[in-house]
Amino acid sequence: MQTLSELLSAVLPEGRLVSATLSQPRRKDGDSYTKVAVKPLLLKNELHYQLAYHYDKKVTHDNLTPEEADRRIAELLGSEMRQGLLCTLDADYQVLVSKKGKTGILKKPPTKKDAPNLSHNRKKTYVLDEGEPVPFLVELGVMNDKGRVLAAKYDKFRQINRFLETVRDILPSLPKGRKLTIVDFGCGKSYLTFALYHYLAVQEGFELNVVGLDLKADVIEHCESLARSLDYDGLHFRIGDIADYNEFDAVDMVITLHACDTATDAALEKAVRWGASAILSVPCCQHELFAQVQNETLEPLLSHGILKERFSALATDAIRAKLLDIVGYKTQLLEFIDMEHTPKNILIRAVKSGDQDTSALWREYEAFRNFLGAAPYLENALQDRLLTVSASRS
Repeated sequence: MQTLSELLSAVLPEGRLVSATLSQPRRKDGDSYTKVAVKPLLLKNELHYQLAYHYDKKVTHDNLTPEEADRRIAELLGSEMRQGLLCTLDADYQVLVSKKGKTGILKKPPTKKDAPNLSHNRKKTYVLDEGEPVPFLVELGVMNDKGRVLAAKYDKFRQINRFLETVRDILPSLPKGRKLTIVDFGCGKSYLTFALYHYLAVQEGFELNVVGLDLKADVIEHCESLARSLDYDGLHFRIGDIADYNEFDAVDMVITLHACDTATDAALEKAVRWGASAILSVPCCQHELFAQVQNETLEPLLSHGILKERFSALATDAIRAKLLDIVGYKTQLLEFIDMEHTPKNILIRAVKSGDQDTSALWREYEAFRNFLGAAPYLENALQDRLLTVSASRS
């Protein structure tokens, strides 16, 4: 008779496993997962298996090599789950584990005869899957109660998932083992604020204190009411201005999406002074540099208003990114959403690092700023933080 170890060793390394479900947990205390779903996928062109742990109100994931998946599945069936269904290309295997730990395997004809599609052309996998109703998306009119994304809201659904992908990438940079404080400046209707809370609190299990800030009283009232109806206990909304907001002494993540002109810089300054571990910012309507930039060499470009406007916006974001690097962050500029949806499609993502050669960064920044003839708001706002760096330049 084939053992569980022999079965896993036969189907996992060769990619013969189409799917698996491990169920019937040995203990049911409300805090444990009720089942584990397994599926193959390609990561960096190498076969892996994703284990999805289904809890009452969240799902967490592990992406494992075939060898790691072999050990983990055997461990789960050996100590935590009493039943497993492994669907392979050749057969289905029902695995039953008795209370005394004895394993029985029943082989049946295959129910899934097609090889799993691991190519990048497969259906897009989102952080929030279509087909499973997500309460805040239903309330905000993005999904219906069956989990179907409404046609008119599909661009918003894609935007939400793209935003959550950028958040997912920086999870390792966030503090562990304590409640996280997050501030969203200019939250507006708060699609992304609710998405962030749902992803981090419900799906990933973080303990959160999230505050959305906006100047529109009616919008804040609506968002606060929705947060309460969803039982999002760690999510609150406040009426207020970025520059005057001082509720916290320290914040772990700062988000600012489409804050106009130097309001983005005011939010970035707040984030730096709070010592935020992560910053996500999508700037909007950068006018400051447009009125400042002067350079004879660039005159063929600057003499055309539309080109000067676009160049000034790009240069502004380059300046912001370099200044964040200088004060201790590792900064990336990412495409947020496609150009056809909005011209403001650059996201500044910065995570606290502190291991850069700040003297060299300052020299690069100073040369660029002087070349443009600019006097950026953010440099002046962070002047005290930059003094030690600029004093050490050679």
